[in-house]
Amino acid sequence: MGSATTPKGSEYAPGSLLTISDVPLEEVSAILAETTRIEQLPRSERAQMLAGRTVALLFYESSTRTRTSFELAAKSLGATTTLVSDKSSSIEKGESLKDTGLTLRALGAECIILRHPCSGAPFLLARMTGLPVLNAGDGMHEHPSQALLDLRTILTRLHGVAAATTARQDSLRGVTIAITGDILHSRVARSNALLLPKLGARVVLCGPEELLPETALGLGPGVEIERNFDAALERAQVVMMLRIQKERLAGLELDLADYVARYQLSSQRFTKHAASALVLHPGPMNRGVEIDGEVADGPQSAITEQVAHGLAVRSALLVRALGAGRFESVTV
Repeated sequence: MGSATTPKGSEYAPGSLLTISDVPLEEVSAILAETTRIEQLPRSERAQMLAGRTVALLFYESSTRTRTSFELAAKSLGATTTLVSDKSSSIEKGESLKDTGLTLRALGAECIILRHPCSGAPFLLARMTGLPVLNAGDGMHEHPSQALLDLRTILTRLHGVAAATTARQDSLRGVTIAITGDILHSRVARSNALLLPKLGARVVLCGPEELLPETALGLGPGVEIERNFDAALERAQVVMMLRIQKERLAGLELDLADYVARYQLSSQRFTKHAASALVLHPGPMNRGVEIDGEVADGPQSAITEQVAHGLAVRSALLVRALGAGRFESVTV
């Protein structure tokens, strides 16, 4: 287990996960190792790890996978959970994020999992409450736990279970990952583009200009843009498809039929250009839009495996956030 410590002068509680860019590779490795360790524990022992602890889930946006994943992870470790959403709480009456966070802390919450439509909201909440905060998706900014579970899925499928317990600079050397779709609005794409090159992967972002501005190259080294989806597929060992977020397309001149023709991962296109590639999708999927159902359910798809890895990785993140067990590596 790593022995990293909280950076001096950090204004955030140890164990927070606000952005993947602040997590050093050694810490990623520690999280992966802890994930495997927890997964291998007997259920009875796992259920004692966070016994008596309280975790709050604060969700300002709808979510199925992420919210359920964090909630089930916390409960499997013995924690008490409380869910606060914008639909049935004081949030609906206009209470601020700060006041909601302080209320949860006063009620005994020791860690808050936050999804919020505004980029940067987890940083604010962490500063205001002093609690460890896990970013479950903030606006168009980041979704760091999704990037970690995607990484574990990729390592497991490409290199085996044992390889998914550590992260090195060459763990994904020679691997090209094509991320295709609505890059502009995708926090998943951003977090993956920040994380995967650290392990040696080449990340190829693919999509039309309306959904993939040239500024995406600024995400860092190891990232490039390819407008031709077929060409991106030819190079890829991993293909990550992103949902077309119809609710975010207002004001964009995007012809959906043309998009489907050029960028849908159809069965025919997949077979012709990337038949051996691993297929990922963070969900929810629009079958028949960005991905064909036959590909989504096919043997190269690891989409349901991503969900399972999410539960495991988020268990480790909760243990890390609450400083439980022997997981003492607690950088922000």
